[in-house]
Amino acid sequence: MLTAAVGSWSWYEALRLAASRRTGGSAPVQNAAVTDKAEDTDRQRAFLACAAEVARLLGVDVDAPGTPAMRRARNLAHAVRRPLLESPRLADELFAPLMAAAVHDPDPSFCRWFVEPALYGFGRRRVLEALVEYLRSGTDAERAGATRAWYWAGMPLRADRSAAYAPDGTRAASLDASQEAAEAWMEVSMRVYAETTDAELRYHVMRMRPVSREAYPPRLQNLFETTLNAARADPDGDNRRWAGDVDRAGSA
Repeated sequence: MLTAAVGSWSWYEALRLAASRRTGGSAPVQNAAVTDKAEDTDRQRAFLACAAEVARLLGVDVDAPGTPAMRRARNLAHAVRRPLLESPRLADELFAPLMAAAVHDPDPSFCRWFVEPALYGFGRRRVLEALVEYLRSGTDAERAGATRAWYWAGMPLRADRSAAYAPDGTRAASLDASQEAAEAWMEVSMRVYAETTDAELRYHVMRMRPVSREAYPPRLQNLFETTLNAARADPDGDNRRWAGDVDRAGSA
């Protein structure tokens, strides 16, 4: 039976070990290929641990001994998707592992399977706020995962898609209020872009930002201009293209 424990690890312990590999918490490894393989393995186990915790809380049992970690995690994601969407109310204890699974899922398409039920079950506002916090204080890998999940967090919601709505197809508007979280994402993403030395993360946070100056509130205009100037000189061609798109949008 696959439960919250993966081997002898809890889902939270798996996340801590995956993070320690990336932040120097483990002993140095001289061979870079060995280090990369160890990090990949830890990330897969972290994702599996998150998916397994979601399954445990839902009472879903997917027994697949000997199956590789990523396949087990994907099987779990498939098994929990329908119960998550069909539930009229999700227990609050599901929120943290559900968001962790969305962030740690390495596939930019399949992470939707965790983001979507979180949107319906807990509301867009809470989901966006959680992703902003991952972007603000997570590891670089978690920050990149937050950008993948952020894409799906903006998906349209349909009353006929989930049992979380009232019979008349409505629910409290405050659940899905997103303006404050969207502005927080803009600010944090620009600060992460300025601070990180990870080229991949810089690309991830750049591609999720709007190119219209008008999209940024007055309090962020100075930070936006600083970011734009840095992007114009960025050695990464994709980031320079973002700056070019901003300039073209401004001259249109």
